[in-house]
Amino acid sequence: MRLTTLSDYALRVLMYSAASGDKLITIEETARTYGISRAHLMKVVNILVRRGFLKGVRGRSGGFMLAKLPEAIRVGDVVRATEADFALVECFATGSQCIVTGCCKLPSMLNEALNAFIVTLDKYTIADLMLKPSDFSAPTRARSSRTRGPTIKIDARA
Repeated sequence: MRLTTLSDYALRVLMYSAASGDKLITIEETARTYGISRAHLMKVVNILVRRGFLKGVRGRSGGFMLAKLPEAIRVGDVVRATEADFALVECFATGSQCIVTGCCKLPSMLNEALNAFIVTLDKYTIADLMLKPSDFSAPTRARSSRTRGPTIKIDARA
């Protein structure tokens, strides 16, 4: 399973907003900080404002900030708000053409896994992801190794 860029950027925006405290930040500032598209961030911020995660302030001195305390924003809620669907396989979507949809056992197993994924995300809040403001300005390992992501550990049960 892979989260969309929308979810990725939404979590980044919320992390940056949390690090900024009560200071209004702008889309331009956030785009520059992360080196990502201003246009895409505008869409992300609008969704986060509509869903109540961010508070937007219009005008020349406007920007955005967290609408709630970081401890009150669950990562699972953000992912549910930003993922279009969780159709891991064709039969999860309406209009499935799979000939074994009625008797297949795969959907129940995948649904259990998906629920475990979301339950895990619900255990964490933006406060758990918070960084210091200086983390966004100092060169980091992540910036120098953009082609290589974090190490993923899979439990290899036999």
